[in-house]
Amino acid sequence: MADVFHRMLSLAGPVGALEALLWTAPTDSFASVALVCHPHPLFGGTMHNKVVFQAAKTLHEAGMPVLRFNFRGAGRSEGVHDGGRGEQGDVRAALDYLAQEFPAKPILLAGFSFGAGVGLRVGCDDAHVTRLIGLGIPVNRFDMSYMESCAKPKLIVSGGNDEFGAREKVEALFAAMPEPKRLHIVEGADHFFAGRLGEVGAEITAWLREAV
Repeated sequence: MADVFHRMLSLAGPVGALEALLWTAPTDSFASVALVCHPHPLFGGTMHNKVVFQAAKTLHEAGMPVLRFNFRGAGRSEGVHDGGRGEQGDVRAALDYLAQEFPAKPILLAGFSFGAGVGLRVGCDDAHVTRLIGLGIPVNRFDMSYMESCAKPKLIVSGGNDEFGAREKVEALFAAMPEPKRLHIVEGADHFFAGRLGEVGAEITAWLREAV
């Protein structure tokens, strides 16, 4: 793994401070920066979730500074859970921080589960975000039809046995998405990719290399 410089942060969120962690890059030659959004806070989701960590680690190894943060009410972040509505403002606050800290650098936004349902909606509309990664997209519980008009390059990685994202629903949504797009089904994997996180990381790496 690339040299990691941890920087604990307090971001100015819409309803109070948001706890965040930035991994900076060892050099200034990086082409883009990344934001990774975590799963549902009411079910134990935080920025330290294993899938979120794997995605952050993979993106950092690709040379990017990577920001993770806790949604309102999770960890040390202020505020209370808002069912995915106010959390969109939390994502925007994190994107605003990256845009200010790394001006002129495009942002890759990745989200897992709840973090994908909320984060990709914001990322599709935010001009700073140029690429998207959706891991375990929770199509059983979230209306993600907004992805049908999102023309930014996107990678979708889903478990074949994802209990929150039925394969047929994931494939139907993916079919409706505009190019450029890529879908990878991790056969036999559950929502949390238990025992298969290495495959998730490898798929992210392959997609990044294709884009280059």
